[in-house]
This record gives sequence, C-alpha cells and structure tokens, in this order.
Amino acid sequence: MSPAFTAVDELAVNTIRTLSIDAIERANSGHPGLPMGAAPMAYVLWQRHLKHNPAHPEWPDRDRFILSAGHGSMLLYSLLHLTGYDLALDDIKNFRQLDSRTPGHPEFGLTPGVEATTGPLGQGTANAVGMAMAEKWMAARYNRPGHTVVDHFTYALVSDGDLMEGISAEAASIAAHMKLGKLVYLYDANEVCLDGPLDMCFTEDVGKRYEAHGWHVQHVANGDTDLGAIDTAIEQAKEDERPSLIIVRTTIGYGSPNKGGLAASHGAPLGEEEARLAKQQLGWTETEPFSVPADAAAHLRSSLERGAEAHTAWLESFAAWEQAETELAAEWKTAQSQGLPEGFDSDLPAFTPGEKIATRAAGGKALNALANRIPFLVGGDADLSCSTKTGLSGEGAFHEGKGRNIHFGVREHAMGAIANGMAYHGGIRPFTGTFFVFSDYMRPSIRLAAMNHLPVTFVFTHDSLGVGEDGPTHQPIEQLMSLRAIPNLRVIRPGDAKETAEAWRMAATHTDGPTLLVLSRQGLPVLEQDTSDTARGGYVLVDAPSGTPEVILIATGSEVALAMEAREKLAAEGIAARVVSMPCWEVFSEQDAGWREAVLPSNVTARVSIEAGVTLGWERWIGMNGRAIGVDRFGSSAPGNQVFEAYGFTVERVVEAARVQLGKPVGSTR
Repeated sequence: MSPAFTAVDELAVNTIRTLSIDAIERANSGHPGLPMGAAPMAYVLWQRHLKHNPAHPEWPDRDRFILSAGHGSMLLYSLLHLTGYDLALDDIKNFRQLDSRTPGHPEFGLTPGVEATTGPLGQGTANAVGMAMAEKWMAARYNRPGHTVVDHFTYALVSDGDLMEGISAEAASIAAHMKLGKLVYLYDANEVCLDGPLDMCFTEDVGKRYEAHGWHVQHVANGDTDLGAIDTAIEQAKEDERPSLIIVRTTIGYGSPNKGGLAASHGAPLGEEEARLAKQQLGWTETEPFSVPADAAAHLRSSLERGAEAHTAWLESFAAWEQAETELAAEWKTAQSQGLPEGFDSDLPAFTPGEKIATRAAGGKALNALANRIPFLVGGDADLSCSTKTGLSGEGAFHEGKGRNIHFGVREHAMGAIANGMAYHGGIRPFTGTFFVFSDYMRPSIRLAAMNHLPVTFVFTHDSLGVGEDGPTHQPIEQLMSLRAIPNLRVIRPGDAKETAEAWRMAATHTDGPTLLVLSRQGLPVLEQDTSDTARGGYVLVDAPSGTPEVILIATGSEVALAMEAREKLAAEGIAARVVSMPCWEVFSEQDAGWREAVLPSNVTARVSIEAGVTLGWERWIGMNGRAIGVDRFGSSAPGNQVFEAYGFTVERVVEAARVQLGKPVGSTR
C-alpha cells in the first residue's frame, strides 16, 4: 500500500500551481486554468508512479509523459523545473518569450523532458498510442527470459478539447484493438471550454465511449484535493491489460475565487489582484513571486534520487543482457542512434530498362528489400496495402505479437500521429501508406513531423490523374504543391522504378525530418539512363547532343517519360532540348550553386515544366516567362490515359510549349 499523503504533498501541489500562476502573470500570456486544476493528478503521477531520471532525460526505458493539452504547458515546465531537469528558474521566468526554452506550447527537442510537441489538440493522444506501440513491439523483440530491457508505461494528460477532436477517437479505437495495457490517459474533466461551459458543445458520456472502444475506465470524483483516489486509480490502471482512461473531475483555475471553475481562467492570465487572491485561497504564505518553499523543493527533487536508482538498476540489467545477446544489443544500439545496419541497401532491386512498372510496385519491392536488412523498419497502411504495396512480405501483423505490419485501418490522421509517436519514442523507423489524396487527412501530423525533425517515411500512392476511373475525389491536384510548402519536409516524386529505389534509399538515410514518397498507380517505363543523381533532387537525365540546350524540359513522376518523348520529337525538328528530372525540389534547392547552375543554366531561359498537379510555384524553376503544363482544375472519371490526354498531357502540347518558348510556334520556320 502506498504511504499516506501529508501536508508536504499539498505544499508541493500548490508550489506547482503558484509557479505556473507567476510565470503566466509575468508573461501576461498563457493558460493558468489547466495547471491550477490538473496539478494534483500530475503531481501524484510524477511523484508516485513516473519512472524517469531528470539527470538523464533520454534514458530509453523511462516512462513517457505527454501533455496532450499543450496549452497548459506551464504545468509541465513547473514539473520539469521542480523535479530536477535542466530547466532553471530563469527559464520559468522567461515563459513565452523570444528564444525561450519555455515556449507557449511544449516543443520536442527544445526543452529537456518534453517528449512530444503538443498544442494542436488531439495530437498527443495519438502520439501516446504510437509510443505505447513502440514499447510493446520493442519489448517483444528485445526482452528475453531472464532479461528485461524494455518495460515502461506511456501516460498522457488529456483535456476535453483533445477528446472532442476526431483523431482521439481514431487513436482510442486502435489502442484498444492493439491491447496497449501500458497506456494510461489522465483526463482533466473540468467541464469548461474556452468559450464557456462545456455542455454548450460536448455532452456525451466520454467514459461509456471509451468503454465501447475497449478501454478500462475509472472515475475520480474529486481531483482537486483527493490525492489518494488519484493514486489508487493510477495503480489500478497499471495493473489492467487494457489501455486505461482515468476521468478526473477537476475545477479549472482551482483556488481562484472569482475565476475558478469559469472559462475566464482558461486562456488568459488571472490578473495581479486575482493571482494574489488565488494564492491566499490556497494558503500560500510566500510573498515573493516564483518562490519555492524549501520543504517542497526537497520533496520534489527526490525524483533525482529515485530516478538515478532506477536508471542504475536498468543499466546493470542492460549490461547483463548485452553480454548474453550480443547481436540483439548491436541492433538495439544501431536503432537507438538512428543508424542503419551495414549493407542496408545492398538488396535494393534492379529494374530492366523498357519494362513498365508502377512506382508504387517498385516502391513495394524497394521497401521490402530495405526491411530485410533493417529489422526495426516498422509500419503499415490505412487498409490499403494491396494497393499501396506497403506490406512487408513474410512479416506478421503487429497486433499479433512481433509482426512489423501495422493494420491501421481507415484512420489516416491517427496513423500519421501514431507514426510520429513511434519516432518520438525512438528505436523504430516508422512508415505509413495510403492514397495521396488522403494526405489531406494527415496534414497536421505531417506538419508536426517536419517541425520536430522526425524520421518518418510517409508513402503516398495513386499520385495524379492516373488514378483514372475513381474520379476527382481521388485524383490529387493541389496536394503535391501544398506539401512542398511545409518547411523541412522532403517530397519525392520519382519518375520511374529506378528513381523510386533511390528515393527509398534517400528516405532511409535521412534522419533530420520526414520524407514523403509520391508514387504512381499506373505503369511507367523504366528509363535507360543513369538515375543515381536522384539523390541530388534534380539532375540532367538526357542532355542536348551538344550539351548546350535551346530549351529545358523539367518534369517529375510519370511526366518524365512524357518529357523524354517530347525531346525526341523536338530533336527531329532540329530543336535541342535537355530533360531535367526533378523528383525532390527540397533536396535540389540544398545543392551547391554550381550543381544547380549546371542543371539549370541561367542563360537558358526557355523552359517548360510538366507535372500533373497545380502549376502554382513552378515559376521558381522556369521563371516568370516559362511555360508550366499542369492541372489547375479538378480531375474527371475515366481511364487514366484518357484523362491525361483530355487534360493536355501529350507530346504535341509539350512540343508546342517548347516551340512557343523559343518563338517558333507551329507554322514558323527556322
């Protein structure tokens, strides 16, 4: 039985509350309501249950804590500072200021102890599912009889807003299906949202919903002061084989006499006078802001001693396991360092020039070749593996044990955020697969992957009008260009099977952000030319005979073959054309100026781009006077080749555009 809570525990809870109040008042910006209301549940979790070492926040077998309700960030910063993480009181005082380590919403990689970037509501719920899935998979793979090196929990503090977002329902459904017994949500149920009482927009029985999903659900009636009930609920959650939801009834802005329990405490500082009254209500005797009573400090800093003991015990266990399982240990270290096994790409497939193969099919072959060499490459699809070709042959289903095929079901948004959670966790290289048009459902997760430099590979197939008969709802038009607008996201649209294999190699070796592979449904001819320069983002696929082109044709994906055909016809007319394949704008733009000039010489201004997507943005490469052949309206339902022809993706149109660029339209003479 856990020891009883005492006055020092209450003092510690109020220290978390008042430190949060002071930081928000000083910044004159922030959300005091959640830290004041949720401090007891967070305190009990961190003080009695969370396995972590503030001195080594990246310890692989630590428990994970995600503040999905990221707007309440001062709760997390207070906990990190008070329990001994490398977050000084000056950092707390600098809350929400430029270049601060305590930004308005928690940011992964910026603040020690922050496990995920949260704030966009619902994301943290699915990130937590991904972390719990990573723990489960790694435990199955690496633990051996007598040796346990993976055994930790994932906790998320979630809000009403989190659970209103649709992504949370997707995540909850799959978490129960996966039987993630080491996943625990603490639900800050304060019955208030930003605009007012919660019942004006959210009246469902959340507990029954989660029970229907298959979760273990508990209720804590008084989350404001009943630390013992919170402690018991967490203990029971840890013992259940199902994911757990603990609904903790709290008072938003607890302690504030005029704003407590009201929306007024949600998203704005209390104000100097109300902050004073709140502290008085809490029995706070400190007169100076940012005060941390010595008893509370000593009590909370005991996390350092407990964390060091747990970490040391794990290191001893790990050393024994490493000696007994040398090959597994080597694999572990490679995975943890985001490295790759030697020869990881030695089995990448070769393709015969002239054969026709869809880049989705080529991508499937390349993925499987990499998976054979990279045992921690794990992923799946949104009920589409038969079409996306993202299934791993010979591997079982994730939910059945050690399998590496994750059947996400039709849950694209959660799929993206779960993959992010696996990447946050570490030790796994995740990938996902679905149709390109459904990237719209995943965009928030893709954006956060890019923001947080997560090495996730997002595979998207059925990339263009080539989808054909499924029509405009399934034919991507604006997606390619809109995703190129996201900073730190590599968007690769390979032109044939060989470029696709190179694209997968690029994805495997890129660890500073996500890679997005955009692949065709329809068969594309395998090019005769050397495609090894795919890794440079853009390159000369075929040059003019003299090496000095009159016009440059720039293409991506399925339109590369069209550019090649147009080049041949132009050559027959005596016009020297260069074909540039540009599968990845981002990587090409990172090349040195000499490479970019060699590929796109500034003195050749006659340029034509060819891409089955919106033309917006191509001015960057073809200039304001270049000619962009693309699609600036929605598609049509018909066989893919007919749609391409109807929308002007023909040799004749490309040739005519090149002629116009050179001032030689039809009927003119040389």
